[in-house]
Amino acid sequence: MTIAPAGHDRDSLIAAAGRLRREVQRRIVGQERVLDEILMALIAGGHALLVGVPGLAKTLMVRSLADAVHLDFRRIQFTPDLVPSDITGTEILEEDSVSGARSFRFARGPIFANIVLADEINRAPPRTQAALLEAMQEHSVTASGDTMRLPEPFFVLATQNPIEQEGTYPLPEAQLDRFVFDIRLSYPAEDEEIAILRSTTGAPPERVEPVIGADELIALQRVAREVAAAESVLRYAASLVRASRPDAPDAPARVKQYVRWGAGPRAGQSLILGAKARALLDGRVVVAPEDVRRVAHPVLRHRVLLNFAAEAEGLNVERVIDDLLERIEPPRSDIRV
Repeated sequence: MTIAPAGHDRDSLIAAAGRLRREVQRRIVGQERVLDEILMALIAGGHALLVGVPGLAKTLMVRSLADAVHLDFRRIQFTPDLVPSDITGTEILEEDSVSGARSFRFARGPIFANIVLADEINRAPPRTQAALLEAMQEHSVTASGDTMRLPEPFFVLATQNPIEQEGTYPLPEAQLDRFVFDIRLSYPAEDEEIAILRSTTGAPPERVEPVIGADELIALQRVAREVAAAESVLRYAASLVRASRPDAPDAPARVKQYVRWGAGPRAGQSLILGAKARALLDGRVVVAPEDVRRVAHPVLRHRVLLNFAAEAEGLNVERVIDDLLERIEPPRSDIRV
């Protein structure tokens, strides 16, 4: 049985997650799948990459989430001239007005926040990406020989435009692997687009109220980790990840032919943590195989690298993941999703 951390009731935490979803939906029209994936990443304690063309409310969605949680929020606009100290902070020389003594003081950068929006992350040069990578992995910043912890919870939501490639730097695989989910945004349906026009050209939108705080969110993340996952579900997640590797004996023919590099062990961890978060959002304390299947695409799409033959034939990674889900049989489960 799942036990909530001291001072927090499990059912009240699950209810708080539901209120958080509803509060953000007051401002965002449609995009329910995207919003659920952002919330799953948040509850799983990981970072998320949002990829979509301009105008799909990526930044608005992140801002709305920040408004709905009582946490410190910072936005960093990534540009080619951004240097690591613009993110982490820098030392400044101060002089005492009385004694005239001089000393250095570290001025903390925008990375020292609970939720960081890294807008157009692929526009920053490699040195700046390296500074962000340490923060994402270690939840700490090293500057002037000192290591400083970042506030908890710490969550990076990065946006990326897949169209413009001039003046951009492709994210290294090591950094991509630190994102729990690669979330793709698509154009809205016709009814949703009409609703967007109605809501954005009329009266100002309603203010989003904070419904959850830092302690409550940390407790929710702990409860998510305590959601039960049967041995068969763990083996199913491992089978999906291992089958994505072209040198694996049980890899599908499409993987052997078109995949250059498959997913690593961190993908399996993300599958299970994402599945646990999805179960918790659904009000369940046991992971079902369907939860693993639901998060397979956002977990694997940035971790499976295709070769030149796939690009030449117009094969995308989504079809490879679909093939994995079709060929790897999920375990039987009595859990209703």
